[in-house]
Amino acid sequence: MTISEKWNAGEMGCGELLIELAGRMKSLAPGQIFELTALDPCAVEDIPSWCRLTGHALISAAHPVYQLRRRNN
Repeated sequence: MTISEKWNAGEMGCGELLIELAGRMKSLAPGQIFELTALDPCAVEDIPSWCRLTGHALISAAHPVYQLRRRNN
């Protein structure tokens, strides 16, 4: 598995984090892998929920590192 882009969001809160993440995911081609580091303790619940809502695949969730696959459209 090749990671196309990485982003360390640090302690950014999940509201702002999810808005920024959406923009970063749009810049990827369908199927590309994105690695996110998010220290916010709410990310444990927010990132998987966001993936379910947006259709992106959550490949790995080992807080604070998450790997997501961009949806195919």
